[in-house]
Amino acid sequence: MTDPTDLTAATVLLHGARLADGRGVDVRLAGPRIEAVGTTGSLSHAGGVHIDLTGHLLLPAPAEPHAHLDTALTANHCGPPSCEPDDVQRRVTEAALLQLGHGVTALRTHVRVGDVQGLRSLEAVLQARHALRGLIDLQAVALPRLLTGAAGADGLTILRDALKMGACVVGGCPDLDPDPGGYAEAVLGVAAEFGLPVDLHTEGDDPARLARLAARAGGLRPGVTIGPCGGLARLPRDTAARAADQLAAAGVSVAVLPQGNCGALETARRGDAAPVRVLRAAGVRVTAGSGALRDLANPVGRGDPLEAAFLLASHGACSSAEAYEAVSVRARAVLGLPDVRIEAGFPAELLAVRAEDVEGMLSLAYSRIVIHRGRVVSRTSAVREYTDTRALDLPRQSRSRTDPA
Repeated sequence: MTDPTDLTAATVLLHGARLADGRGVDVRLAGPRIEAVGTTGSLSHAGGVHIDLTGHLLLPAPAEPHAHLDTALTANHCGPPSCEPDDVQRRVTEAALLQLGHGVTALRTHVRVGDVQGLRSLEAVLQARHALRGLIDLQAVALPRLLTGAAGADGLTILRDALKMGACVVGGCPDLDPDPGGYAEAVLGVAAEFGLPVDLHTEGDDPARLARLAARAGGLRPGVTIGPCGGLARLPRDTAARAADQLAAAGVSVAVLPQGNCGALETARRGDAAPVRVLRAAGVRVTAGSGALRDLANPVGRGDPLEAAFLLASHGACSSAEAYEAVSVRARAVLGLPDVRIEAGFPAELLAVRAEDVEGMLSLAYSRIVIHRGRVVSRTSAVREYTDTRALDLPRQSRSRTDPA
């Protein structure tokens, strides 16, 4: 069998995969796109890579819409995370590869600029982005602390410098500025100036502030994303619904963080999955991310999009299929990436998981094959063995060794 990680192979045939709708298919990839899709056994293949996906579910690959890789993997460190470029680049690379192994082929990371670190962290992130080419697509969001008042002038200058350096999204946290409205207006103005998308951190617990943001953001292209918006869950339902309607009308997307400690679901206290259901009912595009990854904000973060989808589904925020869509198709849309469907002509950004259906995948997804730009970039194989089940009345497959992916 041809080496499935061979990047020089002209074509790749994925044989015998199962789609989310239950169909068994062969999928032939040519370069970075899907060339053909047919029923199992219908596609011929001469040369190139042949991968048997019998027993695997094949889906559009996940994307990570909200990460903080410059501070990732620092939970056990004493003191603040190092801003030395070599340390930042190492953390970003390691964290990105961790998420790649989970299935993520595109990632957006927020990077603090200004203050003590200046542009050093961003420079390191951009170097990591260059080193990771061909494995994962990485977007850097410039995240200034202050943009209003006397200190705001310096913040605006460094924000513009960050975008000129290579950050491709204008970010920020209006809630931490003495003038949140002025901060948001400054971010939107710079984004319009550079023709770049906006991605803002906000708790979303001030409906008036959200209304003003929606009014300013309406019509801005290529678009505005906010998150994690956990504060929406603490508002009265009718107030949250009005805010959701305003965000939907303005075309603002929301990135929730069910894995983090931001209260995006508030299920333990409220007994429901607000604000996700409220936002979806209003027509807001909702995506889900991992947020903090083993740092002081979340020392046990996994960076696994399937866990984020599992939490959405298990808390009743949406169905299993809708939950996976939130971390894949909708996440890619928030990142401004082309749509992925398992049809001829679409990008070959795919994830194969040993499972029979989406529910099974979200419940127990150990073995995974990740395809980026038409090539296998990561494989995770899991084997489970029981010492002796002969005395138990179990189905044969439960007693046998699980084959690796």
